[in-house]
Parts: sequence; structure tokens; C-alpha cells
Amino acid sequence: MIVILALLGATLAVLIFNHETGMSFGLPNKEFASLVYLGLLAAVIGAGIVGAHRTIGEMVKNLLIWTVIILGFVTGFLYQDQAKEMVMRVAGGLAPGRPAMISDDIGPAVSIRKSINGHFEARGLVNGEPVDFLIDTGATSIALSHDDAMRIGFSDADLSYTLVISTANGRANAAQVRLDSVDVGSIGRTGLRALVAEPGQLDQSLLGMNFISSLTAFEMRRDEVILRD
Repeated sequence: MIVILALLGATLAVLIFNHETGMSFGLPNKEFASLVYLGLLAAVIGAGIVGAHRTIGEMVKNLLIWTVIILGFVTGFLYQDQAKEMVMRVAGGLAPGRPAMISDDIGPAVSIRKSINGHFEARGLVNGEPVDFLIDTGATSIALSHDDAMRIGFSDADLSYTLVISTANGRANAAQVRLDSVDVGSIGRTGLRALVAEPGQLDQSLLGMNFISSLTAFEMRRDEVILRD
């Protein structure tokens, strides 16, 4: 206990001394404090194991088990960002269309995996409500299906279908609206114009170029789309 208290006091002194620089022994102060905490926790656990077991074989076995557990926690802490990104990529692969926040040499980005049907679909929020978009670089603006428009708060009384647009089903009439917010993963835009198709004229809402062109980068790969804010 005296040794543990002494180490705690020394750690506190180091952190206070290095408060301005933010670094201690080459590590950010937060990481240094966490590693010391894990080390002290390991020491306490080890002392408990040594005191609780009489046979050398059983003691060594339990020490090895706890060593592996502690090393797992330390590795997870040191590589938490990489582990989080890997989990997000796996989740994106298992649920295509779900935006996954990633980070690479260029910086943070949003990754969207190709759906089973061969299209790139993105699950987003429009005015705070979920909307499943088809990413369409051929669409000049966001186009909402009538069902999605009704669900996010528009009504037929708000819509005037005076514009003629081309869809996969041919020509259709559409109403022009302005959206309070459009979010895809960590990327958000406000005040974007959009079109609302007449009932039955658009099967799925489209994420068009007025959103895509606002990005700093849009990269379409074989099985993945990368969006950068």
C-alpha cells in the first residue's frame, strides 16, 4: 500500500509538472495517467493472487491469465481509434448503406459500402428523420420520394408540383422545397434545396449533386464510397 501511494504521488507530481506541455515521457498526459493506473491495478491484482494461492503452479497459472487480460486492456486502450474504425467498417459491411466514420492519412471521412443490389445507398437524416438515399451523381439535387417527404413533416398542402423532372420511370412532376438539415454520418448541411416527386413517381429518395458538390472530396471505389467534409 505504501508503494502504491508513493507511485500515485509521483504520478500526480509528474502530471502537475507537465501540465503546460501536455506530455509526460513522450505520451499525452491522459494516456500516461491511464497507463500508470493500469499498472497499479495489475500490481494490486498480482499481490492479491500471490497472497491468495499457496501452490506455485496455481499461482503462475493465474498470473499468466491476468497478464493476458491486462495486456488486452492496455492494447485496446493504445489502439482504441484503430479498433473503433475496424468495428465501424465491419458494421458498414454487415449493414450496407450505414455510414461508417473512418480516418486515414488524409483525415476523417465517411465510408459507405455498396449494397447487395450493386447500388450505393446511404442512410441519412433529413430534418432529423431517417431517410434511405440512393447516391445518384446524375441527379442535380436531392430528390425525395413522396412517402419520405410526408414522413419528415411536409404535407400535400405545402407542395406545388410545377417542375418537370426525369426519373427512372420517365418524366414526372415535382415540387421544390428547402430542407432544414441533411446529415450523412458526421457530415451535415443546412438549407439545401430539394425536389419532392409526385406520389408513386419515385421509389427511393436520391442524394444528388447539390449535397455531393458541397463536399471537399467524393471518391467512388469498387465497393465503397468515401465522403469528406
